[in-house]
Amino acid sequence: MPAISKKGQLMPQSPIRKLVPYAEQAVKDGKSIYYLNIGQPDIKTPEVALQAVKDSNIDVLAYSRSEGSEIYREKIASYYKNHNIHVTHNDIIVTTGGSEALLFAFGSIMDVDDEIIIPEPFYANYNGFSTASGIKVVPVISKIEDNFALPPIEAFEKLITSKTKAILICNPGNPTGYLYSKEEIQKLAAIVKKHDLFLIADEVYREFAYDGNSHYSVMQETGLDHHAIMIDSVSKRYSMCGARIGCLVSKNKEVIQTALKFAQARLSPPTLAQIASEAALETPQSYFDAVIEEYVDRRNTLINELQNIDGVKVAKPKGAFYCIAELPVKNSDEFAQWLLEHFDVDGETVMVAPAGGFYSTPGVGLNQIRIAYVLKKESLIKAVNIIKEALKVYKD
Repeated sequence: MPAISKKGQLMPQSPIRKLVPYAEQAVKDGKSIYYLNIGQPDIKTPEVALQAVKDSNIDVLAYSRSEGSEIYREKIASYYKNHNIHVTHNDIIVTTGGSEALLFAFGSIMDVDDEIIIPEPFYANYNGFSTASGIKVVPVISKIEDNFALPPIEAFEKLITSKTKAILICNPGNPTGYLYSKEEIQKLAAIVKKHDLFLIADEVYREFAYDGNSHYSVMQETGLDHHAIMIDSVSKRYSMCGARIGCLVSKNKEVIQTALKFAQARLSPPTLAQIASEAALETPQSYFDAVIEEYVDRRNTLINELQNIDGVKVAKPKGAFYCIAELPVKNSDEFAQWLLEHFDVDGETVMVAPAGGFYSTPGVGLNQIRIAYVLKKESLIKAVNIIKEALKVYKD
């Protein structure tokens, strides 16, 4: 029998999706599930985006340019200008989601066996993207006790070798919800300039900053034109996860020219989804104001409920719509599966994402879960109560 590649064998399973078969069986068994495992917002997609697709009178759904529609990229640049990020459409490559933008970035700046430093816990697919690209993740651990703030810059410096090519952050963070301050971004800027590295910032949750805090982009920091690469997406901003439209942004012309070759190899991003995404840029600020108010309300509800459970420790997010909770269990993978297979309260159970998959350091985060607060408050209260009751009877 032909052998599977080593790369294929090393590709990690998604901690977010690997429990799906157990969830499907639970539903077949008649249970209702509160899905806290995946960042799929229940917020309605802006009507202007949906209407643009309905109104399109396309006769042939043709390829777009490999770098994306010029009109769309010009409008993205205008959107960024409103956020004090000054780029042109030539600094932008439209991608099939933020995921492809990350793959293009990795392929453009790193070779096989090169290293990238990432504060962990981090978005689980960074592990997968790194494996697919043949590069090594070097983690620097942030701690729940510090609310997952940026680790000391000295911790980064100790990890830099001749193989190090970049530092990657997610801001605000998935899975932690941590929002990096301007001062923290400036510390990272100083170290990448000192060691001539790239600083990749996944900023897909930019709009979701709470408690009077504002998002500070790596593209706003002066002196980083040759170092900064920003990853973005419409998925969360406009609740358009299925559109699969993102972008890679950099003022480094060589990075853009190289990424364009990867873009040409996959031909073009989705044409119809670009039409929806272009229209979504007309979404009024009132939409975001309402969404942020809703998420803050949900966050406060979730954190308060979790803090009322004995033995549970939780970090308070400053942005995005995730939090990490530490449970009094040895293995959250087993606990999450047990919830689906063997536990319910009045026919209802919960699906969570075990947090071990958001780390690359073996054995770290095994007693943690990520919760996406993408459900209404009433559902969050019921879901946390199920977790509370489950912990009373669960045996490791």
